[in-house]
Amino acid sequence: MRGLTLLFGAALLAAVAAIVIVLPDSPGSPSGAVTSSSPKATGKATPTGPTPSTPVFSDPCGTFDTTTPTPYAVTGYWLVPTTDHCTWRSQLQAIHRVGGDTVVRLGFGLQARPVDDEGRVLDMAGEEPDRRYEKCEELGMTCVQAAESALKAANPGNRITWTYVYRTDEAFGAGLFRCPQMEHTITVGDEVFYRILAPDDGTDDPTCDFSSKGKGYHLILVDGARQDSLTEILGLADRFAMKVFPALPVAPRDRVEPTKADPRHIGTLTTLTRRVLQDYGDRFNDRASLGGVYQPFELQLRDWPDPAEVATLRVYAEQHDIVQQELPGKPIMVSPYLDARKEKQFTSTPEQVKRGFMALARTGVGIVAPQDSRGTGKVGLFWPNLRSQPVDERLKPVVGDRTYREAYYGATRDYYRAMSEALAELRAEGEDLQLWANVEAFEPEGDGACEAGGKRGATDKKRLDEAVGFVGPYVSKIISYKWSSYFNCGSPTLAEEVAADWDRPIPIQALSVSRGIQQGVEVRGYNLAGGTVTMSWFGGDTPRTADSATIGWTDRTPIPGLPPAVQRIWVPVDWSTVPQKAWLKIEVTTPDGRKSNAPVYLHRET
Repeated sequence: MRGLTLLFGAALLAAVAAIVIVLPDSPGSPSGAVTSSSPKATGKATPTGPTPSTPVFSDPCGTFDTTTPTPYAVTGYWLVPTTDHCTWRSQLQAIHRVGGDTVVRLGFGLQARPVDDEGRVLDMAGEEPDRRYEKCEELGMTCVQAAESALKAANPGNRITWTYVYRTDEAFGAGLFRCPQMEHTITVGDEVFYRILAPDDGTDDPTCDFSSKGKGYHLILVDGARQDSLTEILGLADRFAMKVFPALPVAPRDRVEPTKADPRHIGTLTTLTRRVLQDYGDRFNDRASLGGVYQPFELQLRDWPDPAEVATLRVYAEQHDIVQQELPGKPIMVSPYLDARKEKQFTSTPEQVKRGFMALARTGVGIVAPQDSRGTGKVGLFWPNLRSQPVDERLKPVVGDRTYREAYYGATRDYYRAMSEALAELRAEGEDLQLWANVEAFEPEGDGACEAGGKRGATDKKRLDEAVGFVGPYVSKIISYKWSSYFNCGSPTLAEEVAADWDRPIPIQALSVSRGIQQGVEVRGYNLAGGTVTMSWFGGDTPRTADSATIGWTDRTPIPGLPPAVQRIWVPVDWSTVPQKAWLKIEVTTPDGRKSNAPVYLHRET
C-alpha cells in the first residue's frame, strides 16, 4: 500500500481533477482520448477491416458464418488449399473468425528437366520418367516430341534447347498464350496441360515468328487443373471480405547452393511469370479480393557487398518489374528470413539487416513481411536487460545451452526496429513500401505431427503473444506461417487456443508520456482498454498497480503506421519514486483478472 501511495500520490488528486476538466495533451501524448469510465472504453476489440455483405452464406458445401467474433492480433495467414474444395470454405471461415483478413498462398516451382531419347520428361534426378508428365501426349507423340515437331515444321532449324515443367492447381485462360499457332491447351482425359514456347534468349518475342530463321526454344509444360483454384478462392475471399496473395512461380534453385536462385533460368522464369500475370490481369485485375502477389523464393536478409551480383535479387527485380507492368496497383509481398546466430557464417547484425532491407526494397516490392525467425531458432525473443539469461529450452537444439548474449547478435525487436528505421529512410526517398511481420507459429523441433515429413514442433498462444509483443511497435500488420498445419494440429490446436483467449492483453510498447502537468506511462498494445497496469523493477519493493479505468485514460484512436486494433492506455506515475536507469517491467491485467502473457520493459534513462 505504501508503494501505491508513493507512485500515485499525485494521481489521486489528478483523478478528481479529471472529473471536472480534460487536461490538454502534451506532445507525444494520446490525442482524442476518452476517460476509461466511458462505455466505449472496454477491452473488447472489434474487426477493423472490410465487412462481409452478409453474416452467412450457403452453397453445396454447407452454410458458413462470415462474422468475426474473436479477432486476434494476427490478421493474415499462409494457407495450402486442400484437394477438398469444401475444406477451403471451412479454412477461410476459421481464419476470418479470429480476425484474419488476408490469405497468402504457397507457390509452385519452375523446374528444368532432362528428357530421354523417347521424348519423356524425367524426374529431377534424371533417372526415371516423371509419371505426372508421362501422361502428356498429343498426335501419338509425347508432348515434348509434339512441340519439337511443330517447331521443325515451321523451320527445320528450330530446336528445343531446354524443357521446363511447372505444376499448379490453377486453370488458365487465353492470356497464358502469346503465340496460339504454337501454344495451346492439351487435354488428356481428366488431365490438363499447357504448352508454352519461347526463344531461349529470354526475349519472349511478341512477333511469334517461328519460320524466318531457325532458333533455339524453351518448352514449358504446365500441369494444370480443370477447375481453377484461384478463381474459387477469390470468390470465397469476396464473401469473407478478405484479400488473397497468390504466389508467383518459384525460381529454379541453384544445384550447388539450393538456397539461391539459378541465374541461368531467369529468362524462362520471366517468360512464365509474364504469361501467368497477363492471364491474371485479363481475369482478376479488378477483383478487390486480389490483394497482390507473393514472392515465394526465400531469401536471408543481410548486407550484400554488391546487391547487383546477388542472383536471387536479380530474379526478384525481373519478376517484380513484370508485376508492375501486368498488375499495376497490386503490391508484391516478400517474406525474407533473419539469422542472428553468432556461431554461424553469413549471419547478420541489426545494422546489416537494415542495409539489406534497403537493397531488397529497391527490387520493386511493396510489402516486406520478414519472418521473425523465432520458430526456426535463428533469432530469440529477449529484452536487453535479460541478455545474460539462458535461452529458452526450445531454442537449445539450435543454439545450444547458452545465454542470449552468447547465442545472438540481437533480439527480434532489435531487428524490426532497424528495419523500421530503413522504412522511414526509404519513404523519405519516395519509396511506397509497407513493413509487416511474419511471426512463425512453430518451434524448432518437435514430433513432426503438424506437417507430414516435417521436423518442426507445435507452439502455444503464450509464445505467439510474446512474438506479437516483440514485433508490434514497428509494423503495420502481423501475419503468420502457417494456418494449414501449425494452427491445426495437437489438442487443443493453436487455432482453438487463440479463439478461446483472443482478448487477453498483449502490450507491445511502454513510453514515458505526460498529459499536461501529469507524468505517466503510456502502454500500447491489443485488448488493453480498462486494464490495470502493473509496474515493477529489479530490487524494487511490492509491484505497483494502477487501474486505467479509474485514474487513467483509454485511447482507441488509430496510431499511424500500426495496425488499427492497437490501443493505448495511460496511467499516472510519480517518476521521482522510480530509480534512474531502472528497467521497468510492465504488465496489463484485464478486469476479469487475465494478465498479459508477456511483459514489456521500459528503460528509465533519466
